[in-house]
Amino acid sequence: MPRWTLKPALAAGLALLAACGGGHSGATGGTSAPPPPPPPVTPDVTVTVTPGNTHPISPYIYGINSAAGLTGAPTALTIDRAGGNRWTAYNWETNASNAGSDYLYENDNYLSGSATPAEAVRSFIADDQARGMASIVTLQMQGLVSGDESGPVSTTAPPDMTRFKTVAFQKSARTGTPFTLTPPTTDAYVYMDEFLWALDQKFAGQGIFGTAPTTRPVFVQLDNEPELWNSTHLEVQGPQAITSDAYIAKTIGLATALKTQFPNLVVFGAVHYGFNGIYNWQGELSATPSGNDWFPDKYLAALKTASTSFGKPLVDVYDFHWYSEATDGGGHRITDLNGTALTAAQIQAIVQSPRSLWDATYTENSWITGFLGQPIYILGRLQSRIAATYPAVKLAITEYNNGGAQHIAGTIAQADNLGIFGAQGIFAANLWPLTSSQPHLLAGFRAYRNFDGGNSHFGDTAVQAASSNAANVMVYVSTDSARPGRVVMVAINRSTSTQVTSVSGQPLSGTAHLYQMTAATAQTQSTVQPVAAGTQAASGATLTLTLPALSVTTVDVF
Repeated sequence: MPRWTLKPALAAGLALLAACGGGHSGATGGTSAPPPPPPPVTPDVTVTVTPGNTHPISPYIYGINSAAGLTGAPTALTIDRAGGNRWTAYNWETNASNAGSDYLYENDNYLSGSATPAEAVRSFIADDQARGMASIVTLQMQGLVSGDESGPVSTTAPPDMTRFKTVAFQKSARTGTPFTLTPPTTDAYVYMDEFLWALDQKFAGQGIFGTAPTTRPVFVQLDNEPELWNSTHLEVQGPQAITSDAYIAKTIGLATALKTQFPNLVVFGAVHYGFNGIYNWQGELSATPSGNDWFPDKYLAALKTASTSFGKPLVDVYDFHWYSEATDGGGHRITDLNGTALTAAQIQAIVQSPRSLWDATYTENSWITGFLGQPIYILGRLQSRIAATYPAVKLAITEYNNGGAQHIAGTIAQADNLGIFGAQGIFAANLWPLTSSQPHLLAGFRAYRNFDGGNSHFGDTAVQAASSNAANVMVYVSTDSARPGRVVMVAINRSTSTQVTSVSGQPLSGTAHLYQMTAATAQTQSTVQPVAAGTQAASGATLTLTLPALSVTTVDVF
């Protein structure tokens, strides 16, 4: 801060005043003039808010995978997912499944030891309901499911049909027998529409598949990471990858069977493992970085045609997984950087990585940007394709991770991700933990959900906000439809110095209540969470915040 000196004339006047008895006279009752106000501080970053540009924030962006098995799960998570490699060969009639390449291609009862049909999924949904969460469950589309629980399956000449049952999408296409909650397990087929019907029966009257209003809906995902079936599930797929044409045909077939049964069902499709699946279906398609020849272009066009014929959308949500490929410049991928001690380069690689979702000017250090020769900008690329081809479709990221599980860098990246999901209109998102302990990633949720320990949350309406320096600071702004006038912001400082940040354009009235997470506050906590950081008056359309280095600050104005 600049040092202030008195001008000579003023100094002389004050000296004369002092010689005459100072600035106060008992005889006259006079007082000295008040000191001048401090000079205005020039902000390091300006965030410009456009209050007329708003959209609803989906409640389903604050999600996780397998909440029941998560140590230290935050309260007020909104959606859970039963997904991953285990579910591709799940047999709902017996609860048997196959581990795939994760463990010996083993058929076993890992998902449930119960013999009650669909118990692995029923118990998952029931647990989510007890937590107040919506659910995403996986339906099998690859074509084969586990026929026993007898251990490893040979991959010498896959598939060994003595160990598997065949998936059929629609029971009525093969047999005239009605649906049953206790299907025979001695036949060769497992029916997907019957599976969905059985789940609905187990939650009778709740309308979990959209037949009645519910705050805890169940969404359906069409299998998992299909581009990798010939490696992750060699035991059923064999060494030949499924073609994009065959995959799209399966998608249309299964979605038609499910939506015939439950027209209001929300279906997630694609479920890519990562960038190459999106770009060229793992090398099958002749895609070009700037062309309209990526897999989504083909997929969305085919779905639009099929949906028009069917009479309503067959797939409602385009889903992909995003494990950041960014590196620290020294050969370390950030998803592997989960310790308590990180270098400056590693910290910046983690905290900057979410920008590859939305920032068309940001080029991360990864093989993807080297291949494309340009920024990744994955949400913008997908959103433009959806808008051009099939605007009814939403976006979801049902597995993602940016590393930093035990470092403030992970908190910053996770808080940034959640802000991006709201600002970009993502329908659903589910963090996939990569380690047994991820206290700093879970803390990122607490910047938005129950940040004050009194069940206060980020608002339900996103307000457009643009930062003058996104490399250092991002501020996500929301309003609350239930409390007019309330504004909630999450401010992220990913730089290593304090950033004075001016947020202007959003009308404010009341008091700003601040809650912060920094490396220092986290060191003293058994559960990493925001701590109260004081209040300041908020009026007019400008709020100046002083953001500590490497910090996340939630600002609740009311």
